[in-house]
Amino acid sequence: MESAELGKIIGDLRIIGTDKQRIEVKSGIGKDARATLSAFSNANGGILIVGVSEADGFAPVPNFDARVSQDQLEQRCAQLSPPVRPNIDLVPLEDVVVLVAEVKELSSIDKPCYVTDQGQYNGSYIRTGDGDTRLTKYEVDRLLEEKVQPKWDEEPVAEASMSDVDDGVLAAYLRLQEERRPKTFAQGKDTALRRLRLARQGSPTLASLLVMGDYPQEFYPRLCVTFALFPGTRKGEITEGQRLLDSETITGNIPELVSQALAVVKRNMRTGAMIEGAFRRDVPDYPEIAVREAVVNALMHRDYSPYSLGSPVQINMFVDRLEISSPGGLYGGVTVNNLGEPGVSSTRNQRIATLLEDVRFPGGGAVAENRGTGIDAMRNALAKALMPEPVYTNTLNSFTVTFSRRRVAPQERYGTARDVVQGHLESMVSASTAELVAATKLSRSSVLNSLNSLIEEGVVERTEPSRSPKQRYRLRI
Repeated sequence: MESAELGKIIGDLRIIGTDKQRIEVKSGIGKDARATLSAFSNANGGILIVGVSEADGFAPVPNFDARVSQDQLEQRCAQLSPPVRPNIDLVPLEDVVVLVAEVKELSSIDKPCYVTDQGQYNGSYIRTGDGDTRLTKYEVDRLLEEKVQPKWDEEPVAEASMSDVDDGVLAAYLRLQEERRPKTFAQGKDTALRRLRLARQGSPTLASLLVMGDYPQEFYPRLCVTFALFPGTRKGEITEGQRLLDSETITGNIPELVSQALAVVKRNMRTGAMIEGAFRRDVPDYPEIAVREAVVNALMHRDYSPYSLGSPVQINMFVDRLEISSPGGLYGGVTVNNLGEPGVSSTRNQRIATLLEDVRFPGGGAVAENRGTGIDAMRNALAKALMPEPVYTNTLNSFTVTFSRRRVAPQERYGTARDVVQGHLESMVSASTAELVAATKLSRSSVLNSLNSLIEEGVVERTEPSRSPKQRYRLRI
């Protein structure tokens, strides 16, 4: 690091008055440096500056010996597992030379980085604000899970039986699999169910129950989707009056959860209309394809370990955005920075993902392609709607996709029946009620009500006497 860059960092810290998420300042090397090294290694990396006193307004420590501190730091680095290998520089700062150590984030397979003599569960840290926080057992377990393939979705649900799986969905899936791999079925259905990981020990696996079950929430009440519509931009922003404009707990198997969640979101968002001649183009707050892909990904890739079975997928709608959050962070080599890149894909729940490739939505269509295309589909849908890309927030505990609410275009009209009828009349010399019903796909009563409203406002006029069976309508010139 150059002196000018270090000077700017210290200048910023003096203005702020405290350390930052990725910058830690210490006057010397003590045992507490190990927690910082662990924290930086476990998430996002960071810069450790030694020889500067935060208590004295981030002033250099008089007579600081950077070379001695370098030896001490190297000893501390060796006291972690795996050992930390920072890039260490001795950099002039005002009247002294200080030590600057740049710590890189470890790869997922090497985490957690922990203080060796404290053990994995007591000596693993993560950076929170300007401090180092010990990881919870849940968080350490999620990091350790990166080293092996989780198989929670293959565990049998002991309280359930195969009668709790939808017969029609299961039969359709088995027919398809028998066509593809007849050897699997050569020894009978029970053997096939075991080999396909649909049943174990006479009970359905978690995967088959969640994807094909009649009512998985009988056994796991919180493996559901919750929806909340907030009147402000934060959950606690409104302290008086109605704090939730709408809320719902959505239950069912995964295909049903996706369909119902999408319906609830559509019900609660604006859908405007761009009227272009005789054509009406719907312009919703959030593209349906993007929302569906985010919900599918949340349910398919969430954490299903025993520690998370009480945590639902959450959909929170605010006045300015839509957030879709799932328990457990990104898995494997997938990070926020490489999410959606070609060749970057990792599946936490292999069995659920495999089932969703061949199980259909209630109305038809595969639930998930499982080809790493979900992120691209979201991005493309948002780009087509001239909306910004989603924002991804990843922690060890959760993963959140945030969509910004679409801004209303000046020429936009909301999609009322009146607007649709007027839009069609603008491109027609005249039209009868029947012709407008056929063109707009609206009910006859909606068309007549719209016409009466337009006539009262002087926008539309009749071409025949009011009770004529040959009545037609046109825009007034």
